[in-house]
Amino acid sequence: MSSYPLQPIGIVESCFCEKFGIPRQPGLVAAAQGRLRLLPPFDQADTVRGIEQFSHLWLTFVFHQTAEQGWKPLIRPPKLGGNTRVGVFASRSTFRPNPIGLSVVELLEVDTTSGVCLTIGGLDLLDGTPVLDIKPYLPYADSLPQATGGYAPPAQRFIEQVSWTTQAQQALQQLSPDPSQDHALITALLQQDPRPGYQHTESERIYGMQLKVGNVRWRVLPQGAEVIDIEPPSLRLG
Repeated sequence: MSSYPLQPIGIVESCFCEKFGIPRQPGLVAAAQGRLRLLPPFDQADTVRGIEQFSHLWLTFVFHQTAEQGWKPLIRPPKLGGNTRVGVFASRSTFRPNPIGLSVVELLEVDTTSGVCLTIGGLDLLDGTPVLDIKPYLPYADSLPQATGGYAPPAQRFIEQVSWTTQAQQALQQLSPDPSQDHALITALLQQDPRPGYQHTESERIYGMQLKVGNVRWRVLPQGAEVIDIEPPSLRLG
């Protein structure tokens, strides 16, 4: 069989340092922003000429943290509570024969002053994710309102109220170069309820979520989610 060598054309600089806490799909959290820096020899202005005309882009990327674990014919989608199995090709699982993913992101800024750097929003990608290709999102062809979503309908758990302790607010002010942006990001992420489906009934369990700003510790109470504290990034979650 023929082989098809692939070369990353860029690397994502993301606010997400681990899988837990990442939105389950792109575009769910607009405040999740990052950068895509193109690598040589693709980091020349000509490669992105005209790209600013498009509001969104398709990114083809590599599941770099799970690639070495191989693939599985059956997986357990979080949408089904983590117990029901479906075929790998009926899912968006990271454990694929070829560890390749597809994500649509918002294009916020194009910087070609030194190489090529694209500021992107609505991220669902880990920091350091290799990108294989970029294509413009075409609304007339890529948006299909009549499509059905199978076992993954749009409705999902959503936490309306997210509160912050005084300790968490003070920690954010000390750790973040842009506290208002990171406050909006963390609040939006917790509103998506990143807990696994089988844990949504657990009460007051403290969770940890590692972001660039630090290790966010939070819990879910009857009245909503609460950010308890933010530890410096150098500290590991226990």
